[in-house]
Parts: sequence; C-alpha cells; structure tokens
Amino acid sequence: MTQSSVLPKKVGECFSMTGYAQTRSEQNGWAVRISVKSVNHRFLDLKLRLPDGFDVYELRLRQVLRDRIHRGHVEVHVNVDPAAGAPVQVNRELAQTYMRVAEEFRQVSRAAADVDVVAILRLPGVIAGLSAAVPEAEDDQERLGQALDVCLLEALRKLDDMRRAEGRHLIEDLRARLARIGQEAEKVRELAATLRPVFARRLDARLKELLGGAGIDSVRLAQEAALLAERGDISEELDRLRSHLQQFGKLLDGAGEMGKKLDFLLQEMHREANTLLSKTPGAESEALAITGLALEIKAEIEKLREQVQNIE
Repeated sequence: MTQSSVLPKKVGECFSMTGYAQTRSEQNGWAVRISVKSVNHRFLDLKLRLPDGFDVYELRLRQVLRDRIHRGHVEVHVNVDPAAGAPVQVNRELAQTYMRVAEEFRQVSRAAADVDVVAILRLPGVIAGLSAAVPEAEDDQERLGQALDVCLLEALRKLDDMRRAEGRHLIEDLRARLARIGQEAEKVRELAATLRPVFARRLDARLKELLGGAGIDSVRLAQEAALLAERGDISEELDRLRSHLQQFGKLLDGAGEMGKKLDFLLQEMHREANTLLSKTPGAESEALAITGLALEIKAEIEKLREQVQNIE
C-alpha cells in the first residue's frame, strides 16, 4: 500500500475528528502493530508513542500523519516485535548463572519450591529474538521503516473509513438544522412585515406625546421617525442570515477542510440572531412571536456549533 492509496475527500463529504483503528502486519521479519485514536481538537495535536530505541522513525511517521490528518487530538501507539518464526537463541551461560543464583537463594531462604526454569527463560537477556531492536544495517533499517509506513497507512485508511461514516451522519444533521433555521427566519420575515402598521401607530402616539398641544420643529419629527424605523427594521439582519445559511450549505457541498470556516459562519449567524432579539421590543403578539422564533434560531445555531466542533 502506498501513500497515494489513501483516498481524498469527495465533494459533499466531510470527516469527523472522532475515530479509532488498529492494524497489524508482518514484513521483512517484523510484526508491526499500530493503533490510532482521534478526538476533536481546534488544531492538530499528535501524540506518537514508539518502542524504546525506535525514535529514529518518529519524523517519517509524523510526516505521514500530518499528510493525512489536519485537525484533532491524535494518539498513535506503535509496537514492533520479531515476526513469528524468527530465530530464537538462548544465552545458556546467562541462564545457568541465573539458575545458580536462584538455587543459592532457595537454600539460604529454605524455600521448598524448586527453581522455575520457565521463569528463568523470561529474565532479561536469556532469550534473544523475542524483543525488537532497530537493525544496525541501513538497508534493514529502511525495510523496517517501509513496514511501519505500510502498517500506519493501513491504520489511517481504516480510521478514515470510520471518520467518513461519522461525517455522513454529521452532514445529515447539519443540513436538517440548517433547513429549520431557514424556515424560522422566513417566518420572522413574514411577521416583521405585519409589524409595520404597529410601528406606524407607535410613531403616531409618540408624535402626539411630543406635540402635547405645542408645536415642534420638523427636524425633531424627522429624527424621531428615523429612530423608530431603525429600531424596528430587521430586514438587513434577515438578509445577512440568509446569506450565511447559503454559504454554510455551499461549504457542506464542497470538499476539504471545512470545520473552521463553518465555525466562523456560525459566529456570524449567532450575532444576527442576537440582533433580531434586541431590535424587536414591545408586547405585541407579532413581536413576541418574533422573539420566540429568534430564540429557536439561536438554539439551533448552538446545536450546530456543537456538531461543527467535531468536523475536520
């Protein structure tokens, strides 16, 4: 398996940052086992754990990971052992030394049990070939490096399968919530149109209060009229919200990294929803209905933000 065999994202496809995969392979006399676990994170945070003495392969493995994963907290565990059938050599002199010391200790301690030969074989250095060490020859080192690359890429392919499947569920949920926000926003637009006569009556009452039987200059009247109109007009906020929804949908239809862009759009949508609430005062039934819809829109935006946090 080569690096190019990891399939790129397709249009309309996103990856979740949550996934787990494990793979094992035997090549060139080595048994390699690699596990990869990823969870959401604002940036790419790699934790690579290699066996003692295998740090020589860290840079190449980190590069493979960076080429395939762009966001998330990623933990990678690498285990390397001699493959099955690898030659085993017993250090007889060392084993005999262990046995002699063990027998002397048994006699001194007056222990009844005999020396356990199997336990002796497990002691460090008695059996060669059961613990892995980096080969000394450069060609052998490169062959082991290739075996690690192959195993890691296979693990990443499995991880991508899981993240892709989770991403499909995320996209479906995001689209459904996006549609609900669009529907609620259109209801707000319809209600806002019915509020215009209400604002006119409010302005008329305000003017009568200001006049109070006395004259008032036309400049002051124009200022009051403009102020009330500005406070009640939410058409710009609705237009911007509609534009953000359209951009959000286009990002979902695209490919590549989209998590950060979606999060930025949601911040803008949240700002528009807050403005809708602040610019719709009054106790009229229409105004109260707009307030309720704006609160529902905010709630859906919050749920969207929670989901987007897990998109690469």
